[in-house]
Amino acid sequence: MNTRKYLNPVGVSKYTGLALISPFIIGAVLFIIYPFVCSFAVGLTNRGSFVGLDNFRDMLSGRDFPQAAGVTFKYALILVPLKLIVSLLVALLLNMELKHIGIFRTAFYIPSILGANLAVIIMWQYLFTSDGLVNQLLSAMGLSPVSWYGNTNAALFIIVLLRLWEFGSTMVIFLAALRDIPRELYEAARVDGCGSIRAFFTVTLPQIKNVIFVNLILQTIAAMQEFSAPYMLTGGGPLGSTRTVGMLIYEEMFTYGSEGTANAVSWVLFVLIAAVVTLLYKLTGRVRRDED
Repeated sequence: MNTRKYLNPVGVSKYTGLALISPFIIGAVLFIIYPFVCSFAVGLTNRGSFVGLDNFRDMLSGRDFPQAAGVTFKYALILVPLKLIVSLLVALLLNMELKHIGIFRTAFYIPSILGANLAVIIMWQYLFTSDGLVNQLLSAMGLSPVSWYGNTNAALFIIVLLRLWEFGSTMVIFLAALRDIPRELYEAARVDGCGSIRAFFTVTLPQIKNVIFVNLILQTIAAMQEFSAPYMLTGGGPLGSTRTVGMLIYEEMFTYGSEGTANAVSWVLFVLIAAVVTLLYKLTGRVRRDED
């Protein structure tokens, strides 16, 4: 009996695979793991001197970090659900068979391409100044103008609105998931007497639940790492009401030159994000099991 021998198409050595992925392993060690470990080590120092966990203790017992963490959680709790709802609603509209639908899809995605660049920030600042377009519209409707940059809640609102405007990427992911749902499921639901709303809850949502979870995780991580929008739009004011943990890290590092505290805050932010993602994973996992 002839014995068939498997020929590895990329080589005969059992280490060929390891050699092929070694550049990625080396890159991960040099540019991810090594900086990660060094960041923690720097967080244990103060201007070059080893201080143990003093930076973490001072940070948690001080006023700045709890306030920044509260702003970050509040911002994420407002923005993420709003962004998911708006993205899903627009994706449902764009999933309809309409004439020139490609133009509408492109138009809705443009804000995500523009992002929070300088031109957009300048436009946003003009819209919400005391005599800006938004206050002019409020005055035309007989309402009192709002001090958008002087009111703590209003300042956070315009940052949320800026990020909500950039819903294109989330919408595209939802749209791709919606187009993958088999049409037969909707036809079966219609035969069973389901209307559009009931079909949405019994067919659409269960079919895209994993995509909702992916978008939830991605948007939560992005929201908890927020830096550029409040930095450029409000500078963290008024009274620190829009200063996120990302801004606090920047200030500790580049304003006060305290690299130990900055790295300690970075590590605490990493732990917070990991805890939130783990919690969301467990909660959504329970929902998936219930639906199955």
